[in-house]
Amino acid sequence: MTHSATQTPVSRRSKRWTSRRVVAAIAAVGLASTAVLAGCSSGSDGASGTDDPAASDDGGNDSENLNEGDGGDGGPSCADNPDNPLCGSSDTNMQGKSIEFGYSRIGGWPPSSAPEAMWPAFQEYAKGKYGYDVSDLAFAEAPFGELFQKIAPTLASGSNEFNLMIVDSQWLGALSEPGWIVKADDVFALNPELDIEPYSSLVTNTYQVYPDGSGQRWGFPQMPDTQGVFLRKDWLEDPANQAAFKEATGKDLPTTYEEYENIMMDDFIEIVDFFNDPAAGVYGTAMMYSKEYDFFSCAYYPFAYSTGGEIWNPETNDVYGILNSEVNAAAMEKFVGLSEYQPETFATQGIGDMIDLFTQGRAFSAFQWLAVGAFMHNPEAPEGGVASPDQYLAIPLPKFEAPDGEANIIGAMGGQPWVINSFNDDDQMRVAVDFLKWWYLPETQDVFILENGGLPWSKEGAANPAYADIPYLKPFLYMLGEGRSQDFWHLPEYSEMLAVQQEAFNGYATGTVSSAAEALDYSAAKQQEILFNAGRTTVPPPDGTAERTLQ
Repeated sequence: MTHSATQTPVSRRSKRWTSRRVVAAIAAVGLASTAVLAGCSSGSDGASGTDDPAASDDGGNDSENLNEGDGGDGGPSCADNPDNPLCGSSDTNMQGKSIEFGYSRIGGWPPSSAPEAMWPAFQEYAKGKYGYDVSDLAFAEAPFGELFQKIAPTLASGSNEFNLMIVDSQWLGALSEPGWIVKADDVFALNPELDIEPYSSLVTNTYQVYPDGSGQRWGFPQMPDTQGVFLRKDWLEDPANQAAFKEATGKDLPTTYEEYENIMMDDFIEIVDFFNDPAAGVYGTAMMYSKEYDFFSCAYYPFAYSTGGEIWNPETNDVYGILNSEVNAAAMEKFVGLSEYQPETFATQGIGDMIDLFTQGRAFSAFQWLAVGAFMHNPEAPEGGVASPDQYLAIPLPKFEAPDGEANIIGAMGGQPWVINSFNDDDQMRVAVDFLKWWYLPETQDVFILENGGLPWSKEGAANPAYADIPYLKPFLYMLGEGRSQDFWHLPEYSEMLAVQQEAFNGYATGTVSSAAEALDYSAAKQQEILFNAGRTTVPPPDGTAERTLQ
């Protein structure tokens, strides 16, 4: 088969994508401190404001209970009370003021740093519309897990150091239960223009709602994400490869998005096997098995979800007897079994490795977060690598056979929401709301999506023809469709639960854990113990769980 890159000219509509460089930008993502997150689980009932002036040495909101008396419950509207900070600025109440403002972001993730690059435009907006000056944007950043360690202590002390925060969707429980963030519903009630219709319920359930199923919204979508696969389109279209595949299998080699949109996993693996050539340093695929953060878990989940597996009961908060099922064990065996088409170092692979293996021409395909699409080519790629988006095809995850015999795919959700610090003073609160009003303007979203690697999450944004040329938009929206992806726990115990299963799951991949069934049973028992000890379930873990070790 032919592995050389096809040297096709970059089309005009692709130029904005080829201008983006693959950065050392997708940083290694670290595990969160379980001690920090565990400490958050004993918080209050989730009130999103504070009336205690002693709660913060850094300011603290002095308005009368920001989260009550909103327009949605028959209370004063912004027309009645324009000085309510959750209304944002009025024509007069911010005139001539100078405000210091900062945010937190995920290090090494360009869509998370985009607000800083776009900030001067907001400064102009604030000055022109409301007459105030806002400082250059201060920020703190760290990889996913480490970011929580950075912001949690400041919030626990009642600090308003970070006025707006970009956070992982799994942190909604840990941030809302202690009263550290403002309830988004209260902002929506006063500013209905911010209550934007999402593309699907996946947006609401992933980036906004806690507790799961409650309908209570805390987050504002910042960067949506779903999973897919990047393929070497130029290899698929090579006549020599097409002829060889036909001879080897008796089938035509699929080359178009339409042919791959509903492809079954076993049929896809047949194509992976065809392109797998370790002797030449080329592998059929690349997947994530690393124990860092949630790499293994999120890559594995589609194999389980799609074949009827579940990971917990969100109504009872029970895990044991659900996660450790035969269906999930078979799914993990299949997932890890695909390591035969990958480098020997597969068990350490994460997001950055998917980029490197694919763009350097060392893998025919890469299972990847679609929001990373802007970095799945490199204009300075070596010969045989991916220098242009014209050389790849982005597709949804392949399908599996569900228990009812139907083709099925349920991927994992990624992405991040904004949340508002409940300890902001009144003026910082107004700036935060003003910023969100500006952020969701169509022209601002155009800059974010077309120039900074963002993706649309609203119905209006998804239908915007200006985004049609984004080469990974179609599979992203497909996987964002109802029932095709799902998020997992949003509980404050998230980090503890994740650390347990990442160690066990990765242990099966490396051979230090004897079987997939053992990895799942150990994880389920330990997670049941965590939730029982936290008072989230009345069902105790199996006897001996506390002393149990991986084997």
